[in-house]
Amino acid sequence: MTHRIVIVGGGAGGLELATRLGQRLGKRRQAEIILVDSHLTHMWKPLLHEVAAGSLNQSENEFNYIAQAKWKHFQFQIGRMCGLDRKGRTIELEPLLNEDGSQAAPARRLAYDTLVMAIGSVTNDFGTPGAAEHCIFLDAPEQAERFHRQLLAKYLAAHAGSDTEAELRIAIVGAGATGVELAAELRNAAQQLSDYGLGNIAPGNLHITVLDSGKRVLPALPERISRDAHQTLEQLGVQVVTGAAVGRVTAEQLETKDGRVFPASLKVWAAGIKAPDFLQGLDGLETNRINQLVTRTTLQTTLDDDIFVLGDCAACPMDDGSDKNVPPRAQAAHQQASLLAQSLPRRLRGEPLPTYRYRDYGSLVSLSRFSAVGSLMGNLMGTVKVEGWLARMFYISLYRMHQVALCGFFRTGLLMLSDRIGRRTDPRLKLH
Repeated sequence: MTHRIVIVGGGAGGLELATRLGQRLGKRRQAEIILVDSHLTHMWKPLLHEVAAGSLNQSENEFNYIAQAKWKHFQFQIGRMCGLDRKGRTIELEPLLNEDGSQAAPARRLAYDTLVMAIGSVTNDFGTPGAAEHCIFLDAPEQAERFHRQLLAKYLAAHAGSDTEAELRIAIVGAGATGVELAAELRNAAQQLSDYGLGNIAPGNLHITVLDSGKRVLPALPERISRDAHQTLEQLGVQVVTGAAVGRVTAEQLETKDGRVFPASLKVWAAGIKAPDFLQGLDGLETNRINQLVTRTTLQTTLDDDIFVLGDCAACPMDDGSDKNVPPRAQAAHQQASLLAQSLPRRLRGEPLPTYRYRDYGSLVSLSRFSAVGSLMGNLMGTVKVEGWLARMFYISLYRMHQVALCGFFRTGLLMLSDRIGRRTDPRLKLH
């Protein structure tokens, strides 16, 4: 029988791996490649803050799994994994439901010879009272779209009323890349909405507050870059509050553990991540405190050689002798997908597997059209700070590299041309 490789999760790493293996093994019928995801389309997760602000149209920046599977010689199965039988080498998928909640298809099992877990991460609210009920998380496109609809509804309600000096308060919990980028994008959206005539909430009356329990914004980046980003946000009129651990969330406000209160009618939680809860104790596999599956440097789980893990749901040890794990970043998922695209064909041939060594090429943060900051790292140049237009170009290139990995240089070139044409014919902000 043909060896069956099942990849669960169609995020950046999972879809890139399915594409590479489909071209390398599926096209030659050397293996059967199956990608499983609970959605029909893929969107690059670092773009979700732009969808939330309305500066990016989700439908124009999605990859359809079914079409990608046809073009790149793998299969796609829609479903959400909920269980694992390691002895029988099957995964269990939840029932498929229609929009009205009725069952479209029953729960089912899918057999595998090699299983790759690439299901990513979700926001970790650390059990904060009221966070799940009153905050929006940005884990998926539908959540970003939900925030955008609520934002637009506030502006339309103000536009329909008689108050020409209406105010809107937005609070963002978490001053990492997502929180900082969203704050800057919302400041840009405020100006765009005013330009389109929705000026009852003037740009200066959109009050944005970013709160974080840490000492500074962007803690993963060097301090000088963090300082520049902090100053840029303040220049844009964003209130940045560090050392503020949120202890409770209500419909009207955020309350910090030291007693401070921040009123907000729209609230986003962007502080911390964890792997999905169902991974904890998944048929005996080893997990850590944030539900990540523990792996060896070959990306195989510690207790089962037939199961590999990549991306944010993997607790993979660093190769520097420390007790730290590889950070949950997009570049790590891309590197791990590239490694497994080599490892799995070698495994089919009975050859030894290479080990994963994380390489940090730096970090880039977009501050909308206003600026971008970051650091680039390399063997020859060391660590180089970049900002402004140059940093913005490097930031955009990360997404283009992801597109190239999925559809090649020619189609990516066509997508870039389409984007350029669209900027001249479409509104600068999504208004529906």
